[in-house]
Amino acid sequence: MAVAYPRKFQNAIGARDILIQFVRDREIHLITLNRYRYSEQRSCKDLTEVIEQLDGQPSELIRDLSHHISDEARHAMWLTDLLVELGANVGTPPGSSYISEFERLYDREQRDPSKDLEEFLISTLAAINVTEKRGCEYFSAHIHALKQAPQTEENTKICETIEKILPEEAGHVRWGNRWLAQLANKSPEHRQKVEQAKRKYAAIEQAAFEAGLDITLGAELRRVANLLEVANTMPIWQRPQYLMERLPQTLLAPDLQMTRINTIQRAWKRDPQALMENFVPIFLNGIKRVKNKHS
Repeated sequence: MAVAYPRKFQNAIGARDILIQFVRDREIHLITLNRYRYSEQRSCKDLTEVIEQLDGQPSELIRDLSHHISDEARHAMWLTDLLVELGANVGTPPGSSYISEFERLYDREQRDPSKDLEEFLISTLAAINVTEKRGCEYFSAHIHALKQAPQTEENTKICETIEKILPEEAGHVRWGNRWLAQLANKSPEHRQKVEQAKRKYAAIEQAAFEAGLDITLGAELRRVANLLEVANTMPIWQRPQYLMERLPQTLLAPDLQMTRINTIQRAWKRDPQALMENFVPIFLNGIKRVKNKHS
């Protein structure tokens, strides 16, 4: 089977570039750690919902999902302990939510196992697998960035925590790959369904990932382009309804507008001059300026 890897932000900026910048700013660094904590915590809820939907079958998958929840809960605990020790916020992270955007783009028609159990399994496992891959990419890049940063006591503690989490997240990716391969090997039809699901949820994950980072001018139109990319992974007859349900909110993007306001407010409180000299030009020039900074 083809292997889908997370793409760079706007096909230009990699996770290492992003994390090196985040680690340099303590406020952003702590917000990033809190996002990890929130994602690990939320995974427990979402995976529990999957177990309840499956209602005991297949039992092997129920067992694996239970172990997965245990791992995610432990990761959330480690990150919560770390953040509390550092005096950081452990509330809902500010800004656009990667999880909420992924949920919004997720195809609800494939969430009912009573209609088609194998279709549900394929779509669910493909969705879990692609988000775990992004997590591994970010944790790995975060460790790399911390190794390049000043070796303060705080950075060392953060690095040690992420280094405990990464191997288990990599194990989740391998677990998902095994389950998807088993389903694909049942028949040529199953293989086709698995490949289609991997393309679809890779596009959804990429759109959710970029929505959480891109607040510059024109982000709404880039979200629409990503939405069209997701729709293009679907059968033609499914595309119109999918687009009609999601296009209005994608264009209006209320979460994006609120994130812009909050970002400007925080930047103004910290350093009004830096806001005018750095943020405003980047916002107006969009991703082009960010690309040039990393070229």
